[in-house]
Amino acid sequence: MHYNGYYHLFYQYNPKGSVWGNIVWAHSVSKDLINWKALEPAIYPSKPFDKFGCWSGSATIIPGKGPVILYTGIVDANKTQVQCYAVPEDLSDPFLTKWIKPDEYNPIVVAGPGVNGTDFRDPTTAWFKDGHWKILVGSRRKHRGIAYLYRSRDFKKWIRAKHPIHTAAGTGMWECPDFYPVSMKGTMGLDTSVVGNHVKHVLKNSLDETRFEYYTLGTYFTNIDRYIPDNTSVDGWAGLRYDYGNFYASKSFFDPTMNRRILWGWANESDTKEDDIHKGWAGIQAIPRTLWLDPSGRQLVQWPIEELNSLRDKEVEMSNLKLAKGDYVEVKGITAAQADVEVTFSFSSLNEAEAFNPSWVNAEDLCGKKGSNIQGGVGPFGILTLASKNLEEYTPVFFRIFKASNKHVVLLCSDARSSSLKSELYKPSFAGFVDVDLSTTKKLSLRSLIDHSVVESFGAGGKTNILSRVYPELAVADQAHLFVFNNGTIPIVVENLRSWSMKSAVIN
Repeated sequence: MHYNGYYHLFYQYNPKGSVWGNIVWAHSVSKDLINWKALEPAIYPSKPFDKFGCWSGSATIIPGKGPVILYTGIVDANKTQVQCYAVPEDLSDPFLTKWIKPDEYNPIVVAGPGVNGTDFRDPTTAWFKDGHWKILVGSRRKHRGIAYLYRSRDFKKWIRAKHPIHTAAGTGMWECPDFYPVSMKGTMGLDTSVVGNHVKHVLKNSLDETRFEYYTLGTYFTNIDRYIPDNTSVDGWAGLRYDYGNFYASKSFFDPTMNRRILWGWANESDTKEDDIHKGWAGIQAIPRTLWLDPSGRQLVQWPIEELNSLRDKEVEMSNLKLAKGDYVEVKGITAAQADVEVTFSFSSLNEAEAFNPSWVNAEDLCGKKGSNIQGGVGPFGILTLASKNLEEYTPVFFRIFKASNKHVVLLCSDARSSSLKSELYKPSFAGFVDVDLSTTKKLSLRSLIDHSVVESFGAGGKTNILSRVYPELAVADQAHLFVFNNGTIPIVVENLRSWSMKSAVIN
């Protein structure tokens, strides 16, 4: 949240070690979303209603009163879940260091009849409509994902609505639900309470069973408190994702200082528990992203916040570099293990695009079949990140274009299979399809943020995004290299490439 000149990040944290457990709400503050100061934990188990844990939730800023945190308290060893609230002890403290949990009204929401009390968590930021504050709480009934709606006049006494705002069969437990409006025109963000004919709503859920997220775009009918998804994407496991890689438990907030909606996501480790214990930490936040509705109205677009550019240091440029089949060219002169690279590729023809099999509905499986080392027609082309000098290790981020019966299909891959010589790692071939019309332009853009164990990539201006966690042994620090490459029959032109060494942010 942003309050009185500071951004606040609260996150799930184990103060006793780098494995899951002993969860508290850690707290950091920032002026710019890039450089952070760590404070003492804001919320930790201290009451009967949260004795066994303080799990996730959200912050809401009440006009004229200040912020309130809603969070899930764990009551007992059976993991019975209730919703609780906390408020700052001293609103004049610019850091809001200490938080208190009033005994009056806590817990504010308990699972009523017919609600699964051990899968009942993660209250959303509240919105205000028709004299009531409203929140969602994620849950499930058997295998049906559910977002229950609760309303309150005073933010203390809450009543469950007659029906959930939305459910979806076959999706399992909905964790960390997020519900917010996006403008149908432009890139500006909206306060969570905005409704009307000029907005669509987004409902995002994190899937406990699959450990990825999906979202739908749709209409929020305020008169009946129901959300109806558009029929432009799947309302289920095969639905749209913010990110087709390692990105979970995300949460967005409205930033009133710049009228934008910012998305935070969490990327856990893909190495072993022993590795995490050895290094003393586990889990990172992705770079904050601004998000807005694509002009098509069918999906969201995301882009790293502009403040990230303040870390850009030495810059290297390339332009009009032609890549024949099998070519790879090093981008020299930057710190390739800590870099920001933006590149636009073009191609003169799509005639050689490989035929697309309609059964290829799973992008990750397709990337696994057709990796960067499998020659194609138009592509694979892209970049090799965190590469060792002789390519014993590399993480390729690349496009491959196929010809379907009535259009071209664009695949974006971030393939970790060759990322490390270590064998005991999780090294998936993350991928997503990119919704672009190549009949009007024969260009594709890519931006990748490379940070030692992270490659966070944005395809086609942020339409399809993939965060990968990788753990090279050779391609570390100044032994890491960056290349552009083409392994397709059709020559590819690097029209423009700009890459920066990135300075380190201040975090403590």
